[in-house]
Amino acid sequence: MNCPDCGDKRPRVIDTETSADGTTVRRRRECQACSFRFTTYERPEWDSLQVKKRDGIIEPFDRTKLRAGIDRAVEKRDVTEATVTRLVDDIESALQDRETRLVSSSLIGELVSNRLRDVDKVAYIRFVSVYKAFSEPEEFLRELDAVLDAEVDDFEAPNDSQ
Repeated sequence: MNCPDCGDKRPRVIDTETSADGTTVRRRRECQACSFRFTTYERPEWDSLQVKKRDGIIEPFDRTKLRAGIDRAVEKRDVTEATVTRLVDDIESALQDRETRLVSSSLIGELVSNRLRDVDKVAYIRFVSVYKAFSEPEEFLRELDAVLDAEVDDFEAPNDSQ
């Protein structure tokens, strides 16, 4: 921070206040060289998406991490690169369309799992097992049963066009 009057690089902070909503910090500064006083306002600038992890850490959205997670789920499955790219594009677009720049990792996991379910059931089970941190075989079985039940319901649904 340089002094706007003389350009000195050593202004000191003499007073700090946080705004009522906690998003802005107001700092009153004084230049040590010329004693000029001025005010600065600080606020986070998040032009890009930020991801809030389960442990509370916030990090920038990383498209390559999203793609890597989907790639692991569809590994050795009959899912094309174009399909994976479209999935990543759709998910990133859905996140960008939100009003907030801060999204939870659980929201991203839900978006991925919802889209993978439609693309490939096995890839969906693989992804969900990691995303939901399955630790018991019964958890796999419950999720597999839910997928199979949904498939049976789709197959047995009456045709309303007649």
